[in-house]
Amino acid sequence: MGFTIEDMLVVSQDRYKMKMEAGSGGWSNSISWLLMLEDLTIILNLRGKELAVTTGLGFRRDEDMLELVEELSTHHASGLLVNTGYYVKEIPQCVKDYCDANDFPLLTVPWEVILPDLIKELTIRIFVQSSTDEQISGALIHAIEDPEARDLYTKDLLAHFDLDGTFQAALVSTGDLDKMDTVERKRIAYRMQLNLANLTHNGHFFYYDSYFVIIMNAMREDECSEILESFAARLHARMPERAVYIGVSDQVKGIENLHYVYKRARAAAEMAVTRKSRLQYFDRMGLYRLLYIVEDQDLLRKLSEEPLAPLLEYDREHNGEYLATLESYLRCGGSIKRMSEELFIHRNTILYRMANIKKLLGCSLEEPEEKLAYAVACMIQKM
Repeated sequence: MGFTIEDMLVVSQDRYKMKMEAGSGGWSNSISWLLMLEDLTIILNLRGKELAVTTGLGFRRDEDMLELVEELSTHHASGLLVNTGYYVKEIPQCVKDYCDANDFPLLTVPWEVILPDLIKELTIRIFVQSSTDEQISGALIHAIEDPEARDLYTKDLLAHFDLDGTFQAALVSTGDLDKMDTVERKRIAYRMQLNLANLTHNGHFFYYDSYFVIIMNAMREDECSEILESFAARLHARMPERAVYIGVSDQVKGIENLHYVYKRARAAAEMAVTRKSRLQYFDRMGLYRLLYIVEDQDLLRKLSEEPLAPLLEYDREHNGEYLATLESYLRCGGSIKRMSEELFIHRNTILYRMANIKKLLGCSLEEPEEKLAYAVACMIQKM
C-alpha cells in the first residue's frame, strides 16, 4: 500500500518532532511524493497522493489556510505538512475541524526542523517503498497466473505477508480501465487508494488485467467487509462522476490458493457490473457462483439459447412474454396463484400461456432435471 502517513509519523515523530494535528482518519493514506508549495497555483496540476509541505508563507490568514486544505482535499492529496512557528504560529481551529470532518491528514513540524533534510529522507523512503510495491505486485501476479511455481513469488512475499494465513481479494471495475492511458489510470488509482482506509501492511493494491485488485491477508472476514463497504461508500460520495463496481471473493488459506480468490472476485465483479451493484460478494451469489466462474462463453450461450430457443423465437415474432412467464413459473414453484400476483395477470391467462409454453418446449416441466435445465438457462440470460 505504499509509504503511508502512518509510516511517516513512525519515522519522523522523534527525529523531526512531527505531530498529527487533525484528520487522523486518513492515517492509512499512501504518499506518492512530497510537494513544496506557498500558493495555490500548482495544486491544479496535482495527480493525487501528494503530501503538500508549506512554511505557511502564503497562508497566514485563517481563511487562506482553510482554502488550502479544501483545495488539497478536492484534488486528492494525501495530506498537508505545515512547518509551524514563524509564519504560522498555530493551526486555526476551523482548519482542524475541516480536516477531521474529511479525514484529511494535517501534520506539523516545528520551525527549527530543517525542511530539506526531512524532505530528502522521506523522498528516499517513498522511492524505496514504491520499488518494493512494484516487486510485491509482480509476485502476486505470478501467484495468480502460475501458483505451482512458488519460487517465482514466495521469496518476494515472505517478508510482507503471512503466506499460510487467509487471503481475500476484491476487484474494482469502472468499465473503461483498459481504455485509459497509463497516466489517467494512475490518477484514478491514486484517488481510489485515498478512499481505501484502514488497510496498510496487511493488504496490497495494484492494477492487473483491466481491474484494480485489492489483496487482504490474515484478516477476519468481518474486518475485510467493513473496510470494503466503507471504501465503496467513500468512492460513491467522493467520485460521483464515475461508476465503480466491486466484486469480493470469499477467503482461502495459503498463498498457493490466491488464484482461486482472484477468479472468484472476478466473477463477483462481473456480476456487479451486470447488476449495476456497487458491492457484490461471491458467497452471496448462489448458483451464479458456478455460472460466472465458467470461462467458456460458447458453452454458456448453448446452455441458455438451445433450451429456450422456441420461447425466444415466439417472443420475437409475437412481442410476447413467454420467457418472463416461464421464469415466473420456475420462481414460484409452479403456483398459479403466486404467478398471478407476481405478473399482475389473470390465472386463466397464465394457464393458457403455460399450456403453450409446454407445447413449444415439448416437455411437461414437472421433472426436477427439466426445471433445473430451464432455470439455469434463464439465469444465463440475465448474465
